[in-house]
Amino acid sequence: MAALGRLGGALRAGSRLFAGVVRSKAGVRNAGTEVHIETRYRGMVQLTKSQCFQAELLGGFMWFWILWHFWHDPDAVLGHFPYPDASQWTDEELGILPEDEE
Repeated sequence: MAALGRLGGALRAGSRLFAGVVRSKAGVRNAGTEVHIETRYRGMVQLTKSQCFQAELLGGFMWFWILWHFWHDPDAVLGHFPYPDASQWTDEELGILPEDEE
């Protein structure tokens, strides 16, 4: 019976310890009271000079990449075959009926 009493005491102490961890107050927030970025409802976001510079730099690099590859590998865009000369096609290939048929 004494062992049961010790087990009960240990369980009560453990439950108090666990309850203290679960029920503890939330920590102190160090975010401050001022709003860092003012929110706007259905309005444009204010960008910093750094963000504008980074956007211009990324956009410039994107166009450099596109135009560089278009200049040095035009087949990727235009195709890997010679274009057919449409003046060499026959009326039958173009789907034009002969003049004597109506």
